[in-house]
Amino acid sequence: QVQLVESGGGLVQAGGSLRLSCAASGRTFGISYMGWFRQAPGKEREFVAAISWSGSNTGYADSVKGRFTISRDNAKDTVYLQMNSLEPEDTAIYYCAAGRGRTYYYTAVPAGYDYWGQGTQVTVSS
Repeated sequence: QVQLVESGGGLVQAGGSLRLSCAASGRTFGISYMGWFRQAPGKEREFVAAISWSGSNTGYADSVKGRFTISRDNAKDTVYLQMNSLEPEDTAIYYCAAGRGRTYYYTAVPAGYDYWGQGTQVTVSS
């Protein structure tokens, strides 16, 4: 099993920044990629960003491209999501996820992830 613990959420004004962290523990061997998803009230969970386990490949949703950056600290098995120029539309619960045993660099599809964190709330005020 793999445990994922998110941190770094909070309340920020529009235009501000936050950095989310996701620490992976347990049987991390074999993880292929990690990603961030978000879910706003009344909406479906949507892909935000993903990174291959090596950190060499990344992908972003169009809505966050140029504002968010995903990165990974290999030594700490931790993935980060740096969020800049935040907008009220970014308000959601942000979830970290990990996929194991895949042959591709990452995916934007929730079904491609085997482990999920509990989520951290991000609220952007206008």
